[in-house]
Amino acid sequence: MSSIQETQNQIVEEINIFDDWMDKYNYIIELAKDLPLIDAQHKTNQYLIDGCQSKVWINADLVDEKVHYTADSDAIITKGIIALLIRVMNDRTPSELVDIDLFFLEEIGLKENLSPNRANGLVAMIKQMKLYALAFKTKLGQ
Repeated sequence: MSSIQETQNQIVEEINIFDDWMDKYNYIIELAKDLPLIDAQHKTNQYLIDGCQSKVWINADLVDEKVHYTADSDAIITKGIIALLIRVMNDRTPSELVDIDLFFLEEIGLKENLSPNRANGLVAMIKQMKLYALAFKTKLGQ
């Protein structure tokens, strides 16, 4: 498995092939197809992310001391964005995730090219994913 940094660098390379933001959005939308879907039992208000313009559900499980995320969204672009986050953060140790630097978001210019509501939703998704990691880190006594 690639390191967190290597995975982010790969994403930056892939997305920066495109000059136009419409092409970048289309690529991100395509990534939504690879999203590990959340189990129907987790598609409830308990797993709904507050602060998102669209509905986003995120769940995390601890598997072999690594965090495994699943998610879904009712908006295709948001689904693609969460697929990017999961690609970087999935199957990592809780310690790796608590203070993760998601530099790829800046390098691809995603934050500047989202509406304010979507940017707030991105922050809320990252916060929830880190909270899951922190809870697992505490549970493991790390």
